[in-house]
Amino acid sequence: MIAIMFTHLQNLLPADTIRRHRCVQGEWIFHRGDPVRSVHFVLEGFVELLRHAADGKPVILQRAGNGDMLAEASAFASHYHCDGIAATAALLAEIDRADFLALISNHDFAANCMASMANEIRSTRLRAEILSLKTVAERLDAWLTFNDDGLPAKGGRIALARELGVSPEALYREIARRNS
Repeated sequence: MIAIMFTHLQNLLPADTIRRHRCVQGEWIFHRGDPVRSVHFVLEGFVELLRHAADGKPVILQRAGNGDMLAEASAFASHYHCDGIAATAALLAEIDRADFLALISNHDFAANCMASMANEIRSTRLRAEILSLKTVAERLDAWLTFNDDGLPAKGGRIALARELGVSPEALYREIARRNS
């Protein structure tokens, strides 16, 4: 659904306002405290928004994929409140913050942005609910309920462990327990 909305948003953007940026896995898109100069959309790959807990562990605030707006709330802030890091190789579309804010007066653009943000709020609430659960089994069950009962391929399970807030080893043990 978001990818469809992004295609619509892209059609509403003046072509000269979009810059494309290729990122390698692990590349920082922005750091916490950096001034907000652009609004980013993920065209390919995944980008994570991270904050670090008091114990130094990273907490994923958003895992933005194809068509997602990245750190959309930052369009209304002077500085980023988290780090943006490419979780995989990624292709981003960047729009100057001032151009993005000027486009908000366009009804179609604003309505599509609001729909995208509403979807992200739902995803964030689901992540918060999953992280409130105590056991790996409970977290995995909740995640599977909202992801068509399908685990990612073996190469994507480390990212799933991070999303669930558990160690990869704990997730692998839970998956093995279920398969026995």
